[in-house]
Amino acid sequence: MLWTMVFSFPLMAPTQEICARLGRITGVGIAANLRRYYPKALGYGLILLLCVANLFNLTADLSAMGAAMGLVVGGPAQVYALVFGLVSLVLQMFIPYRKYVRYLKWLTLALFAYVATAFVIHVPWGMALRNAVFPSMSWTSDYWMALVAVLGTTISPYLFFWQTSQEVEEVRLNNDEQPLKRKPSQAHKHFRRIAFDTRVGMAFSNVVAFFIILTTAVTLHGSAVKSIGTAADAVQALRPLAGPWAFGLFALGIIGTGLLAIPVLTGSVAYAVAETFHWPASLETKPRRARKFYATLATATLGAIVLNFLRIDPIRALYWSAVVNGIVAVPLMFLLMSMATNRSTALK
Repeated sequence: MLWTMVFSFPLMAPTQEICARLGRITGVGIAANLRRYYPKALGYGLILLLCVANLFNLTADLSAMGAAMGLVVGGPAQVYALVFGLVSLVLQMFIPYRKYVRYLKWLTLALFAYVATAFVIHVPWGMALRNAVFPSMSWTSDYWMALVAVLGTTISPYLFFWQTSQEVEEVRLNNDEQPLKRKPSQAHKHFRRIAFDTRVGMAFSNVVAFFIILTTAVTLHGSAVKSIGTAADAVQALRPLAGPWAFGLFALGIIGTGLLAIPVLTGSVAYAVAETFHWPASLETKPRRARKFYATLATATLGAIVLNFLRIDPIRALYWSAVVNGIVAVPLMFLLMSMATNRSTALK
């Protein structure tokens, strides 16, 4: 599967750049644009699938974080998952967006724990690089389902909604800026910034994903550990195979990635639902001024916490949410291309 990281980058970077441009030009998010230009049933269906996939993704992330924390410091994993979920919700609701986003940016450094892990284990680099360049295909249903899941977790619809909404937030937060359809003189500056930021960000994203696949292949799959039910199973299996340093780095990566992912997953749902129903939507706005937006945010987080206590298989939930994302991404990408080439999108 290493080859998918090379293959997906030319799809990821332009798609995310289109999302950012759409938000900066129109001043509204994807859901609001869908509501304007396409049948309501189409928008409702896509948003519903996004919510379902994100809910299971959130559940799996909280479970993984709780399990990793329990293995590192001891204690009940479900309690840690509850704490992580509530802390993230409180931070989103009561810390202004401009401050919170700075912490999220620094938190991305935790992703490099996966890169570091690969350098404390033995990696057959020749084989790894060869398979990254020359795909080794398998014509089985499991392989193709996994391929959809991998693409769904890299080219993810929730990232489309999040990036578009963050550009909209930036317009709202800066008094001297307006949507580019009203102030086209700012286009060159912002398009350059968006292109650089998106391409570099997606490149780092794929590098991290490359090392996640590589580490898993060399340690777990390489030692015939193919049945993983929870993140705890993965981390526990990694300890004797890769040593305590790799175990600690992998656990740190799970926690850091989860803290980074939760606000993006819940935020993308809240933006999508609020824009669909024409509710005020902004992480910069205080909760009392955007009650339905924050209620959606809270419902997504609390729903994931409840599902976590129902002992849903987190790895299976994560896998199938990725599959759903992979399926939803295809029509959504076509709609994004349609909106991007529709002159009325920028004029109305």
